[in-house]
Amino acid sequence: MRASVTTTAVAVATALALLLTGCSGTGDGGDGNGRTGLSFLSLAWQKESVDANKQLVKEWNETHPDIHVNYVQGSWDTVHDQLLTSFEGDEAPDVIHDASDDLADFAYGGYLADLRTLLPDRLTSDIPQQSWRTTTFGDGVYGVPFLQEPRVLIANTKILKESGVRIPTPGNPWSWAEFRQITKELTGKGRYGVAWPLKEPVSVTLNLGLSAGGRLFHPGADGKVTIRAGEGDQTVPGAIHDQVNIDHSAARTALGMGGSDTLPGFFGGKYAMVPLGFSYRQQVVEQAPEGFEWTVLPAPAGSGGLAQGVSPQTLSVAETSPHKKEAAQFIDFLLRPQNMVRLAKGDWMLPTGTAALADPALHTDKDGWSTGVAVAKALRPAPAQSVRGYPEWKDKVATPALQEYYSGAIGAEELRKRLIDDGNRVLARYQR
Repeated sequence: MRASVTTTAVAVATALALLLTGCSGTGDGGDGNGRTGLSFLSLAWQKESVDANKQLVKEWNETHPDIHVNYVQGSWDTVHDQLLTSFEGDEAPDVIHDASDDLADFAYGGYLADLRTLLPDRLTSDIPQQSWRTTTFGDGVYGVPFLQEPRVLIANTKILKESGVRIPTPGNPWSWAEFRQITKELTGKGRYGVAWPLKEPVSVTLNLGLSAGGRLFHPGADGKVTIRAGEGDQTVPGAIHDQVNIDHSAARTALGMGGSDTLPGFFGGKYAMVPLGFSYRQQVVEQAPEGFEWTVLPAPAGSGGLAQGVSPQTLSVAETSPHKKEAAQFIDFLLRPQNMVRLAKGDWMLPTGTAALADPALHTDKDGWSTGVAVAKALRPAPAQSVRGYPEWKDKVATPALQEYYSGAIGAEELRKRLIDDGNRVLARYQR
């Protein structure tokens, strides 16, 4: 989960100054003490995650006296602007923490190193191919995907038990039609069956759409991508729209909320369930009132089963780094199975590595870890993260169109027209 604080010009300038200061060295990649110096830009922000990252850097420095890593704290809210400026100013950190959906322009722009010849076989074979596809652009691999976050249903256990509804499992999840019916049954006086926090609706819609066979973005033989909508692309947005506007089983007021905004209402019994990213469990553990019982359920499934799109957190190496080999060695150290587990637990997310994912510490029912691990097998690359022009389509076309559709201001046909017709005009400018 990324922290959600509004980016301002002052914040960008301040963070950039700190970033460039933290990344400065002797000019040749040394640290002034005869050692190889590496800068590691970390976007960890939760205390457990920051502590885990800093401890691992400390352990590396203690065991690698000739290669010193300098930990640099970054922010999810400003990282794209920071990196762009640092790349253009030839001041980029050696090792870069980011997300796969932010890498495309940097990869195609030549700012990131192709990692194919730098990474050890242990690491490349441990992470599944579907995860590597999230960081593959053209013929190169420009990041190591290491943490992933499915979307799950966090539910009030007491309400579920009292209702008598069937409890879904990863082996027998609710269908989207059943989910819609369940939310109607859970809706009562002063309570909604579900609250959809859709302040940023695009990734939720596209990623969950894979479960119903939705694709929306279709690459052609010439490599160009066009937007087309099939029946599967309507299943998820149609279900959400109908829950809000027809069944009144989903809270309309939640549509403009972020995930954290729904938690007070969830704790107060206003919502029986909230679809959230897996890492929100930490906030539930920390903020839930004493005695509050909750559980983690898999998201609904369709023709694509439990498939979901994800954009994993990644580690990359700057193309301008004078010590790419050493930077890759540090990444390999960070992502040893036991270390990957530490990073995953610190962020309340799931590791991509198969060895780490098999760790017994993650196969516990406590706090829903085992449900997340079961869902992880079905995670796939987010549908549009490698599509050039996607950020503009998301911000200028899809976000306002989906917001209006979910609120009932426009119908399905108008949504389709705007996503496809307006969307293809945007993509065409990037694919000439």
